[in-house]
Amino acid sequence: MLTDLTLRGFIQELASSSPAPGGGSVAALAGANGAALLNMVLNLTLGREKFAEVEAELAPLKDKTEALHERLVNLIDIDTEVFNEVMAAFKLPKDTEEQKKERSAKIQEAYKKAADVPLEVAANCLEVLRLAPTIVEKGNPNALSDAGVAAQIAYAGLEGAVMNVKINLGSIKDESYVAEAREKVAAYLKEGAELKDRVTQFVVERL
Repeated sequence: MLTDLTLRGFIQELASSSPAPGGGSVAALAGANGAALLNMVLNLTLGREKFAEVEAELAPLKDKTEALHERLVNLIDIDTEVFNEVMAAFKLPKDTEEQKKERSAKIQEAYKKAADVPLEVAANCLEVLRLAPTIVEKGNPNALSDAGVAAQIAYAGLEGAVMNVKINLGSIKDESYVAEAREKVAAYLKEGAELKDRVTQFVVERL
C-alpha cells in the first residue's frame, strides 16, 4: 500500500513512469495534511488554561479533524486502486459482440468509480475547510501560520480532486451522472475558495 511507504518512498513512486499513484492520490494527501494540521492546532490549544474559554467550542472539532485525516489517508490508496480498475477494464477481451458489450459496461462502471473517489476527496477537503475558520480564529495564535497552511493545502487538495473528477467525466456516457457531478464540484469550489480566503485574510492580517 502507498500509505505504508516512507515519505521518500512515496515521492519516488510518484516520480516514476507509472501513471499511478498520480494527482488523485496527491490531492487526497493534501487534504489529509490539512486536516492533520488543524488537529495539531487543536492539540496546542485544548487543555491549556489560557484557552479555557474556547475549550467547549473547539473540543468537539478534534474528533472531526481526526476522522477527516484518517479517511483522506485511506483515499490515497483507494484512488490508485480505482485507476487500476479502469486499466483492467480496458484489457478485457473484445472478440465477440457480447464481450464488447460487457467490456464497454465495465469501462463505464470503472470510470464512474474513478470519478466517485476524487469527488469524495473533494467533499472531505471542503469539510476540512469548513472547520478551518473557527480553529484559526479561536485556536492558539502561536500556531496561526499552521492553520493558514492547513486551509491553503486543503483547498489545493479540493482543486486537485475536482480536476480528477472532471478528467473522468469526459469518458462517462451517463449524462445525468455527469451533470450532477459537475454541479457538485462547482459548488465545492465556490464554497471552498470563500473559506480559504477567509482564513488567509485572518492569518495575513495578524502575521
